[in-house]
Amino acid sequence: MAAKKESPRQRQGMATRRKVLGKAYVDASVVGRTEFNGPFLDLITESAWSHVWSRPNWTKRERSMVTLALLAALGHHEEFVLHLRATKNTGATMDDVREALLHVAIYAGVPAANTAMRIAKQTYAEMDAGKGRK
Repeated sequence: MAAKKESPRQRQGMATRRKVLGKAYVDASVVGRTEFNGPFLDLITESAWSHVWSRPNWTKRERSMVTLALLAALGHHEEFVLHLRATKNTGATMDDVREALLHVAIYAGVPAANTAMRIAKQTYAEMDAGKGRK
């Protein structure tokens, strides 16, 4: 797919996305860009990463905790793992994640939090073992 000229929002979004998710992850998604998924990548880069994650009102740590709680509550487990791994870049600690998941248990339900706790425990173990670290 031919490269298009990046807008300032695209540049800002890509910079934030790389800072949060890591250069290797984002570079792999860029390599996987096709005519089919290109518009979707543009949408999330501008809306999520530029318009939301790049705002100055909250820190990356705070955004990370809220994102993890929402993903856990909604059962979006693959994205939950992605953002849990990103905590090494956002500054959200294991204690922060535990507190966010305790809120999930009360406000979104114990089953959602229970599943997220299990996934977090497994993901932290993999991160400690060096799997998937770039």
